[in-house]
Amino acid sequence: MQKVVIASKNPVKINAVSIGFNSVFSDEEFEFVTVSVPSGISDQPMSDSETYQGAKNRTDNAFSEVSDADYYVGIEGGVELFESEMMSIAWVVIRSGDKYGKAKTETFFLPKEIGRLIKNGKELGEVSDIFFQRSDSKQGCGTVGILTGNVIDRTKYYSDAVILALIPFINPGLY
Repeated sequence: MQKVVIASKNPVKINAVSIGFNSVFSDEEFEFVTVSVPSGISDQPMSDSETYQGAKNRTDNAFSEVSDADYYVGIEGGVELFESEMMSIAWVVIRSGDKYGKAKTETFFLPKEIGRLIKNGKELGEVSDIFFQRSDSKQGCGTVGILTGNVIDRTKYYSDAVILALIPFINPGLY
């Protein structure tokens, strides 16, 4: 059984990692362990590079905390301005030994009012709860789920990126 350390206690991220690993390595068995580790960045990452750095930091901090796992996974959601509009993004970074797999989720544009509130210092999850009159949406369907009518929920949004970040481990001779 392979051990996977997930750098989050969020059930959405845990489920996304489980789906990704079990989809890619369907003949393997996994033990998933969760740890809460710092991202080393701001609570609301405001750029692609900061969001990536948060995911990588979480992965490396999980590696520092639990040394005997086969894989370490960090997921970080963020936002980025593009042509004066704000889009939602997330990065997944997976580490096994000294090898990294990295992938970014799809991007989608946020309603202008949500973008304005984020620019004023609020986090996307908090803004979505206020704007859509929800509670704890980042532990559920997330903003992406709300905006797509759950056609793509937060778990699916992350699990596809987990699968893409596993490419170097599926094809070790190529990376």
